[in-house]
Amino acid sequence: MTTAVLPPLPPLTRKDFQTDQEVRWCPGCGDYAILAAVQAVFPELGIPRENFVVVSGIGCSSRFPYYMNTYGFHTIHGRAPAVATGIKAIRPDLEVWVATGDGDALSIGGNHTIHMLRRNVGIKVLLFNNKIYGLTKGQFSPTSEINKKSKSTPFGSIDRPFNPVSLAIGAEATFVARSVDVFQGHLKDTLRQAAKHRGSAFVEILQNCNIFNDGAWFGVTEKEARSENVLMLEHGKPLIFGKNRDKGIRRKSDWDIEVVQLGDGISASDLIVHDAHHLRPSYAFMLSHMEHRPGFPTPIGLFRAWDELPRYEDLMNQQIKDVIAKRGPGDLNALLQAGDTWEVK
Repeated sequence: MTTAVLPPLPPLTRKDFQTDQEVRWCPGCGDYAILAAVQAVFPELGIPRENFVVVSGIGCSSRFPYYMNTYGFHTIHGRAPAVATGIKAIRPDLEVWVATGDGDALSIGGNHTIHMLRRNVGIKVLLFNNKIYGLTKGQFSPTSEINKKSKSTPFGSIDRPFNPVSLAIGAEATFVARSVDVFQGHLKDTLRQAAKHRGSAFVEILQNCNIFNDGAWFGVTEKEARSENVLMLEHGKPLIFGKNRDKGIRRKSDWDIEVVQLGDGISASDLIVHDAHHLRPSYAFMLSHMEHRPGFPTPIGLFRAWDELPRYEDLMNQQIKDVIAKRGPGDLNALLQAGDTWEVK
């Protein structure tokens, strides 16, 4: 008796991750670029399509699961991290990605986001940051700048904004990165790095809402401005930026940094060499606040990647196995009937 051997399946392509749903974002929205990057990277990962799960909350970004030909959940406002944690905990073999926005993840969902990151659940989080509420038509968000005039703040917002990267680092996330919707090569490379990380991977994506907050990131994305205003973080390389690659970041003291002009005795050897695997999060946190200081660039790339911390789902499932081995499989009915009980008539 012979056994038939099936031919190997053809490799997955971007088309395999596209659905028959009409992509319904505003023309020119940065979400299209993010979707294209994700659909391009997923086939490269060597993971069966049925092992992907895309989870979202509420917002423009949260339509993502409809456009990804994978399993998915469109959940409720801010709760995508909680649902994704449940999926990953019970099925650690699945590749779980979260698509969320600055409003969804950092306002009503802020608590869920923080605790998912501190637990190091093996989830990849893509936070689309356009500094506005787009789906509900232009209210200020947790990342909107001070004095932002919007439909909900006609005289200007008085709230100090969140810095998503700083927040993730403060929660001691084990992978924190930033990219830009229109920097397709950089974005895809960042997604590949996030996919390789075993624990929580947090990626802030600077994204343009051309209807309600057009130009929010022009200082980073415009061709004439980006070379002067963007610092590409590359592990093991000095922090150099500028159109002519003639500016850099030097340590001023143990607790401070400064921008210096290369030349006149200052060379690349005087600059900070980026260490994305620094054990302490203080270095990455310092980088995350750089763009808020006059004359400093906006860093993009990998801020921190640390693979030494065990994943939450692995610890949880091992604990369950250990308890079962010690105390037996248990009986739910016996548990419910245990202890003091009363019959109410």
